[in-house]
Amino acid sequence: MMDGNFNENDLSRVVEADRAHVWHHLSQHKQYMNDDKDAQVDPRIIVEGKGLRVWDQKGKEHIDAVAGGVWTVNVGYGRERIANAVRDQLVKLNFFGGTAGSIPGSIFSEMLIDKMPGMSRVYYASSGSEANEKGFKMVRQIAHKRYGGKKNKVLYRDRDYHGGTIATMAAGGQDERNVQYGPFPEGFVRVPHCLEYRKHEQDGAPDENYGVWAANQIEEVILREGPDTIGSLCLEPVTAGGGVITPPTGYWERIREICDQYDILLHIDEVVCGVGRTGTWFGYQHYGIQPDIVTMAKGVASGYAAISCCVTTEKVFDMFKDDASDHLNYFRDISTFGGCTAGPAAAIENMRIIEEEDLLANTVAMGDYMLDQLAALQDKHAVIGQVRGKGLFLGAELVTDRATKEPVHEKIVGQVVADCMSQGVIIGATNRSVPGRNNTLCFSPALIATKDDINQIVAAVDGALGRVFG
Repeated sequence: MMDGNFNENDLSRVVEADRAHVWHHLSQHKQYMNDDKDAQVDPRIIVEGKGLRVWDQKGKEHIDAVAGGVWTVNVGYGRERIANAVRDQLVKLNFFGGTAGSIPGSIFSEMLIDKMPGMSRVYYASSGSEANEKGFKMVRQIAHKRYGGKKNKVLYRDRDYHGGTIATMAAGGQDERNVQYGPFPEGFVRVPHCLEYRKHEQDGAPDENYGVWAANQIEEVILREGPDTIGSLCLEPVTAGGGVITPPTGYWERIREICDQYDILLHIDEVVCGVGRTGTWFGYQHYGIQPDIVTMAKGVASGYAAISCCVTTEKVFDMFKDDASDHLNYFRDISTFGGCTAGPAAAIENMRIIEEEDLLANTVAMGDYMLDQLAALQDKHAVIGQVRGKGLFLGAELVTDRATKEPVHEKIVGQVVADCMSQGVIIGATNRSVPGRNNTLCFSPALIATKDDINQIVAAVDGALGRVFG
């Protein structure tokens, strides 16, 4: 029996405890439980991290090119000042329910709003799924308060992902993630995506002004459903798990026009892109548009504590305090762990580090460099159909034929990821998400990445592509 203070060098007991009791995310566990012990695979235990690197239970060093496996550790591992800030705050006050405020919650809200002109209110929760649920609940309550309950539908986009709860899956554009989890709640309506690389798969897509055309496809859904039934449009600024999809020129500007025209709240999901990942504080800021609701989680505290935020304009906030005589008029929601003080305490230091080390500028510079290096790989390997991305959030779509753009099978894409892992480089790939379209390698190293780090990541991919595709 382990006592919780484990400090032995031999981690075999840890591995066996994990094998016996831990239910890993997104994992088929049969490989760990094989009756044939010689064929049994050990679960991977990540023991330590420093900077851009992590070490597993066997002492093997890996460059982490996906910031904690899921685009989270933006400022890198081993930041003692964040850990110390969290420790000091926990000793002073670890928690009080969000009906009251806290010192770090107040301070971080001010810091955050300073980075988001036009936004004004921060609602704290503990995960990206939860933050998006808050946005959906606001829309639903506004529908009842202002529109007799009718303007309640949430539009979401094909390939976009907004979380793993039942409601956020109802707004999920990744059909394989949703398989066997229905029935889903009503009132969530899908709109088409804007992946210009695959516009040949969309009827009527033009050669020019594709971005405006793609946005107008959303307007067609609005007109079909009835504008008086649509409460919000929820989109990722750059689609993440659906293939690292950057928006085409003119797309976002037209989206904002459409939302204004039909009185629809624009909800931008920044859970992945937020707090520096794309080279601006928030992904939407590349496009000069004003959202009504912005949600964020992963990079807010770089995984040093659990925190998410649902941020709104004052106009949205005002709708929940217009009639104080009505005892049901306010936003009747609570997130228990939105009252944890560790999250905002970590987020404050995380933001300070990004500012002091000028990591936004580094993200732009290293993102441009990595995009160039991936483009050079594309010249070398015909299997790369397109490279794309924004900042240190990049993808390489793999195809069997550049002319037809036939996707490489997901299992073969997985072999590339596995080959890189064997070389000590952790990369990502779209998987179990969009049927027949899980063919994009994903890269999101910490914002501290250097040219040397990127060279090692790209070299690993180069070697893997050579071996897997000959």
